[in-house]
Formats: sequence, C-alpha cells, structure tokens
Amino acid sequence: MSTPQPEKLHFQAEVKQLLQIVVHSLYSNEEIFLRELISNASDAADKMRFEALSNPALYESDGELKIHLSFDEKARTITISDNGIGMSREEVVENLGTIAKSGTRDFLARLTGDQKKDAHLIGQFGVGFYSSFIVADKVTVQTRRAGLPKEQGVAWESNGEGDYTITNIEKSTRGTDIILHIKEGKEEFLNDWRLRSTITKYSDHINLPILMHKMASTDEKEPASKEVEWEVVNRATALWVLPKNSISDEQYKEQYKHLAHTAEDPLIWAHNQVEGGNLDYISLLYIPSQAPFDLWQHQHQRGLKLYIQRVFIMDKVEQFMPSYLRFVRGVVDTTALPLNISREILQDNPVMTKLRSALVKRVLDMLDKLAKDEPEKYSTFWSQFGNALKEGPAEDYTNRLRIAKLLRFSSTKTDSPLQTVSFEEYIGRMKPEQKKIYYMTAETFNAAKASPHLEIFRKNNVEVLLLSDRIDEWLVSHLTEFEGKPLQSVAKGDINLDEISGEESAALKEEHKKQEEQFKEEFGTLIQRVKEILGEQVKEVRISHRLTTSPSCLVADDHDMGMQLQRLLKAAGQEVADIKPVFELNPEHPLVRFLRDEKDDQRFTEWTQILFDQALLAEGGQLKEPAAFVQRMNKLLMEKVC
Repeated sequence: MSTPQPEKLHFQAEVKQLLQIVVHSLYSNEEIFLRELISNASDAADKMRFEALSNPALYESDGELKIHLSFDEKARTITISDNGIGMSREEVVENLGTIAKSGTRDFLARLTGDQKKDAHLIGQFGVGFYSSFIVADKVTVQTRRAGLPKEQGVAWESNGEGDYTITNIEKSTRGTDIILHIKEGKEEFLNDWRLRSTITKYSDHINLPILMHKMASTDEKEPASKEVEWEVVNRATALWVLPKNSISDEQYKEQYKHLAHTAEDPLIWAHNQVEGGNLDYISLLYIPSQAPFDLWQHQHQRGLKLYIQRVFIMDKVEQFMPSYLRFVRGVVDTTALPLNISREILQDNPVMTKLRSALVKRVLDMLDKLAKDEPEKYSTFWSQFGNALKEGPAEDYTNRLRIAKLLRFSSTKTDSPLQTVSFEEYIGRMKPEQKKIYYMTAETFNAAKASPHLEIFRKNNVEVLLLSDRIDEWLVSHLTEFEGKPLQSVAKGDINLDEISGEESAALKEEHKKQEEQFKEEFGTLIQRVKEILGEQVKEVRISHRLTTSPSCLVADDHDMGMQLQRLLKAAGQEVADIKPVFELNPEHPLVRFLRDEKDDQRFTEWTQILFDQALLAEGGQLKEPAAFVQRMNKLLMEKVC
C-alpha cells in the first residue's frame, strides 16, 4: 500500500532548535555549507563503493562515481548532485527529519545563546546537511536509493522552519540531488568563480571528481559550444596517497575537517607510508584540538576510516585504536586486507593486530614529540584528552610505561589545579633518601590540597602529587610504579619518617625515636580508651606520624581500598564492603592532649566522636548521623560559652 502524496511532516524538536542556531550562529562563515554538502556526497559515494563490493548490480548502468555542481543565476538555485548510494523514503525521514546522533540532547543543553560560543560547539557537532539553510530559504532534495526501481524516488522539501514535505517521484538515476533556493542577499554564491574557489579551498582533497560547467572561453575567435561541457575542478585524488612534500598544511586541515565532520582545525597530524613484509599501509592520523562533546559516551561508535587498495571499506573502525585513544581521527589505507572484509572478520584477523600495534605506536610517538617539542600545545591536548589517556595503563599493559611518561598531574610543588607535573619531573625533584612517589587522591583539587595527610610532607618539603579526577583511583590501581619507584598514597599505611625527613643527623633521628617511644607510653591509655569508644567504626587507633597541625585523620591500611575509591564505587551503584579505617591521633595537638587528661567518661565519649567525625569530613566522607554531630558540637560549645 503506497503512502499518500505529498505527506507533510514535522521536524524533530532537536532539529528545529539546531536549525535556528546554525542559521543564526554561523553567519560569519557562510561558505561552509558547500563543504558540508560535498562532504556528505563523498560519504554517499564511499557507501556506494562498499555496498557494491557484495552487490555490483547496485551500480546499475553508471559505474563512475562523481559529484556535479551547477548554478542557475536566473532561477537563483545551486544544485549539488551525486550518484552515490542515495536514500529510500525511510532513510530520508531518518536522516533529514531527525538527528540520530548520540548525545544530541546533551549537546543542545550546552548551548549558551552566545553566538561565538555556540558556533564553536556547533563546529564540534558537525553542521552537515542543515548548513544549507545558511544561504537558502528553501531546500529541495531528490533522491533514490541504489537498487530500488525508478518509481521509488523521493522528493523532500522544506523552508527550514517547522515542517517538511515528502513526495514519491520517479527518478531515473540513483543518488541525490540537492537544490538550494538562494536567499535574498546571498547572490555572491550564484557565481562560477565563488563556487570554484570554495571547492578548491575546502574540498580539493575529496577522493572523487567534482565537476562544474566548463567556463566560457574569453577568446572571441573560438566558437561557442552549444553542448554543456563539464570539467573537474578538484584534484580528485586521495590526499593520503600523495607525497607529503606536495601537501600544504591547509590541505591537511581540510582533510581532517572532512573526516571528522568538524569546523575545528586539528592540533597535530602524522602522515606515514609503510612498505615491506606483509604490512603495506598508509596512515593519516589526527589529534583534535577540541574534545567532542560526546567523548565520554562510550557506546558511541568511533574509529578510523578503512580503505583497502584505495577502495573505501568502512567508517569508524574501532579495532584500530584502543578506547583510551578513541579521540584519534584519520584514515588507514592498506593492501594487507581482503576487499570483502567485514567488521566481524576484522576482530580475528592477525593483520589487524599488527596494524593496531603499529598505529598505537604512531600515536604515542606523536604525543611524545608534542610533549617534548611543543609543551604549550601538549598542555592544550592534556586539558582536552588527559582523562582519556589516564585509562591507558589499565587498558594497554604493553604500552603502560610509555603512557605513564605522558601523564600529567597537579602537585604540592605548584599548588595549582593545572595538571603540568610529569612523573619524570617529580623524580627529578625527589630527596636523596626518598624511595617512593607520593600522591593524594580526593574528590576535588581543593580537598586534596587541604588534606591533613599532607602536613608532614609539607613540613619536610616533600612533593606530593594531587589527584582529583574520578579516573585517578582507577589509574593508580593499575599503575603501581614508575621507573622502579613505587607509587604510595599518603592516606595509606604508616609513614617512614626516615625517608621523608631528609638529611638529618644521627643524633636527631635518635631523638625522634625516643620521642616516639615516649608518645606510645604517654598516650597508651588514651589510645585504648578511644578504641573502646569507637569500637566497630575503626580497625585500629594509633599515634600519628603524618599530622603536624590537625588533631586526627583517617588512614587506610596498605592493602585496603582507599576511602575515595570506596565512595566512587558506591556512587556508581556497586556493592562495596565497608572497610574500617585506621584512626590516627596527633599527640602534639592541644585537643588530643586535652582528651588524654579528660576524666569524665561522658565528655570523653563526646570529644572522641567529634574528632572521629571531623576526620571523616576532612576525607570527604559523609556522616551517618549529621544531626548527632551538630548536637555534640553545640553541647560542647555551650559549655565553653556558659
């Protein structure tokens, strides 16, 4: 049963919102509409090549893929035509009436109303087909999917407001024609030179011919041709197969924008050709300058484009890159895989393992070079993708030490939330007696910076890395040492004063040992009383070596899960057994000395619980009974006031 003709449909709400933003925010770069439409036509041709590998009949009578561009000054139209895969009626509705891209709602929620900022976000999203409405007040699309009969052509038309119409038409050729009805004031695009220069600027790298009507000869002696002649206006050669010295930076950048469907320039790129053995391939890899808004949506498919013997095979091949490098964009063109490869076969193909290993090495080489030669650019990279790279040591055991060299952290040396300190820099500043790399994890930088666990380290001028990203607990659980130096949490285990106190005299060290023995004897009864009061809340109570100004703190045993990791796992909905902390008391603090001398059992209990609760709050923990804590505090304060 055929669908009634024509049919009027409404845009998805997100499309309406995006259309308004695109039209009003990208006014300063109107010519990008042509880049986007040509890029879409190129993608349609790539899909055609791929599907025709298993079904050559899809080519019908026209096996040469190309794009035609023409304009009619009197009719005020520009037409972009391709003979790629085309669309069925259902695909037209899906592709032109809705935005199926994962994360669209999140993207729209981040728009601010500021045109400059929104234009930047739109560039990350990729404006695609909807950029047509920057220059057109009406857009007509005529399309037919390859393999369908000519009677199943589809016409789509809209003025970019709230509705669009779909009509069944007869279309003799496969592919898509997009007709732009140019707005008043946009006549500059109804010009041969303007269109040609825009193609040269943005689409010269497209790997199929873009044809326009041959320009009329200015030679009066040459007779005018009555037939329409077409000529290729781009190089129509895959950029990556050209010699590197023949490619300009601008061409590399435009290739990236085409591949990534973005308006942003890449941060860096690497173009390499490998020949020899059974692994001949060309790779063109890009590191973006901006993280996509959906970087953390792991279900969203990402990856490199795969070409085999210059034939496009598939898009977004995830097998080339591990998840921690999911931001890498680019192309791999190889002769080492068969043309009839599928995603399923890719999983188990031994060539893919070799290719993946080589490509990961290439990306890490790029980042190594960037970190050494262009630290400012590397800071930009780290601000955008540092948290993704921190997934690497857990995911890629083979390269974990290379990845570790690329990691950056905040530290007590800089007291800045900017993550600029590498492990190598940290080790270079270690004290001669220091054997460990010390770190502190917390929910925020300020919480890490203010932690009481840092007091003895600050006193002795020992640097501590401050880790406040959610991924950091996962990182240090898989990266336990660097260049022979164990990573040690300052909130775990006991502290070896000999290691952090530096070059003290033997006499001074002996004095410290005597003082420690004195504290154990002097505060032995207090420790026992506190342990009885807290009971099951703690694993142990002991005198602290790490506190200098705070009265108490909570510590995890060396092999226990840290409190921060416990909180993160619980927040993620995982069941975590409660691990009891060690409660440490500072014997030199007035409150602890006051507690030592307190004879009244009730007051002793109140003060003990307050010190414990304060230590828990300092760790970023949550009190089981906040109201009880407030009542205790008020009661003790009133005693002082009254």
